[in-house]
Amino acid sequence: MKRTMTLLAAAVLAAHAAHAQYVTYNHDSPKQNQITVMETGAGSLSPDLYYLLLHNKYKKTAAAKNKLSFRTLAGVNLYNQTDEAEAIDSALVKRAGIEALNIADRQVDLAWLAEGDKVDGQMERFRRNIDRILPCGGTPDERERWEEYYQVYQCGINATKDAYMPNAQRKKEYLRISEDVARQNETLVLYLARKQNATVTETLLSAQEVQPIDKGSILRNAVERWNESRYAVRGSQTDGDSGEGDGEETVERN
Repeated sequence: MKRTMTLLAAAVLAAHAAHAQYVTYNHDSPKQNQITVMETGAGSLSPDLYYLLLHNKYKKTAAAKNKLSFRTLAGVNLYNQTDEAEAIDSALVKRAGIEALNIADRQVDLAWLAEGDKVDGQMERFRRNIDRILPCGGTPDERERWEEYYQVYQCGINATKDAYMPNAQRKKEYLRISEDVARQNETLVLYLARKQNATVTETLLSAQEVQPIDKGSILRNAVERWNESRYAVRGSQTDGDSGEGDGEETVERN
């Protein structure tokens, strides 16, 4: 008896659960017609009087503006863009390869490896000549002026090293800086030579003693030389005289 009651209770619960999960489907024809017209353009809008009075403009264009036509047109346009997309992809791949080479060329400073010794040599000679300004008689202001030139070129070298440019352009910049430093170095050498010569000349002039002019001594020396010349002339005339004459010396004047 108990077993029979349990089975009946289970059957009732199962029937109730089955009834609770059941969903009633109510077909709405006007909504279906509207969705069909919107999606595919087929069918007609209903009720006709409702759309005629309230949505007459939409009713006239709804079938022509269906989503299916737009989907088809979009698919055709996408298909036509396949060749163009492939061409763009190929161009981008080639451009990416070129840019990869450009990045590698700009990141490794090969130009400095080739021209760095030349630039450093010019800068070192320029530095040595700047250090000679004060020993050659230059002023601190003049040395500071040339030191500023040196710092300008050093800044240019550092900026070229850090710049994002190809090695060909970087090499041109290094060579241009080297040539400019060489020209300035030649100007500095001429300046040092002029200062050195001026210093040496001034030293020689200051080292010489100024001798006073003794006019009396000059006159006595001149008189002595004149007397010696006169005695020599008189002796030659006496030896060559034949006894005629009074012994007075004569001097022929041309």
